[in-house]
Amino acid sequence: MFDRILVANRGEIAVRVIQAARELGVETVGVYSDADETAKHVRHADVTYHIGSSPARKSYLDGEALLEDARETDAEAIHPGYGFLAENEEFARRVERSEVAWIGPPADVMADFGEKTKARALMRQADVPVVPGTDDTVDSPDRVRAFADEHGYPVAVKADGGGGGRGLKVVDEENEIEDALEEAKREGEAYFDNPEVYVEKFLENPRHIEVQVLVDTHGNARHLYERDCSVQRRQQKLIEETPSPSLDGETREELCTVACKGVSEAGYVNAGTVEFLYEDGEFYFLEVNARIQVEHTVTEVATGIDLVKWQLRIAAGEELDFEQDAVEPRGAAMEFRINAEDPSADFSPTPGTLETYRPPTGMGVRVDDGVDQGNRISPYYDSLVGKYVVFGEHRDEVLERGRRALEEADVEGISTTIPFHLAVLGDERFRENEHTTKYLDEQFDGLD
Repeated sequence: MFDRILVANRGEIAVRVIQAARELGVETVGVYSDADETAKHVRHADVTYHIGSSPARKSYLDGEALLEDARETDAEAIHPGYGFLAENEEFARRVERSEVAWIGPPADVMADFGEKTKARALMRQADVPVVPGTDDTVDSPDRVRAFADEHGYPVAVKADGGGGGRGLKVVDEENEIEDALEEAKREGEAYFDNPEVYVEKFLENPRHIEVQVLVDTHGNARHLYERDCSVQRRQQKLIEETPSPSLDGETREELCTVACKGVSEAGYVNAGTVEFLYEDGEFYFLEVNARIQVEHTVTEVATGIDLVKWQLRIAAGEELDFEQDAVEPRGAAMEFRINAEDPSADFSPTPGTLETYRPPTGMGVRVDDGVDQGNRISPYYDSLVGKYVVFGEHRDEVLERGRRALEEADVEGISTTIPFHLAVLGDERFRENEHTTKYLDEQFDGLD
């Protein structure tokens, strides 16, 4: 095991990594920008290092400085968390070529899964069902038109390096093709430095289901079952739960098995998530997130397996010490992302000072956050304040426990998404499991 690692991130995930490392007896180096000088993750780290000014491009996105900081502080490995440089294959490759270990998947595999057409080909080779689409990138409206003529509308024009809804344009009829193609290319270039796009059939009312996997360097691969992430706003997840209430046992086993097989055959190592769309009893591969997920906590409370500790252990060369049949999820769990956003104003960010911050406590509640009372939510970074996770014997108990926990939380000084979550918990469509990824756009009545 490593003696010291550098955590190349901030906020909730930096705190989470620091806590896991401490339990393993590993010292941590926390980095911070000007805006984060008094942040919670800085107070928790064993060693702290100023990384730059407040804008992320001058601090948390400065890979060269981060690697140099690791060297100067004698860190043996870098954990990237999620966001920032976590899925940047160039940064991962730079770390791999240094004397510092990379706590994540190999850079080459990350690059493969970062290109959606290549990822689709890898999954198809492993017999993982894939949404019908082009096997290569497309450059002309005629290619899009030919695909739509064969498969029917709507179709999706998607950035090859995309994710999170960026670079995705839905085409409902022929006269929208040219504009969609140009917009997807433009967004792909702007967000991912890759203007290439491809086309696939657009599923109109799917569920979004993802499978958590762990793969070590000794050829062992395990899945930790699935999470349902169908409550989304503009492809951004807001509520996640496990088990998915839309899957039967046979489908669940098939889905998780093929996900594990797919990443294993592609040479994946460390923690990762295989995402699927599920509609009309069929599931289709969507993408691989080559990092720890925000919602990993849901899986942890259901399985009792610490994913972040295993990230460190796998990167240090350790072998998974449990068999697949030893993974036995219990009960149900649900995560609510508490963002500094005003849901009554189109979820606009609300940076400011946490004048009061008292998260919920009690039976079946876990809180992962990166703030304390008196901290300032910075406008420079993601608006996530923390994650409130509830778990219980079954979904009905989790729904009521979630309501209790959210009502118990006391946050003042900023607007948060708590009222939104309470409204969803009170909505009959969600309670009766009748929601899809279109739920917030087409079915949810909004705040009272």
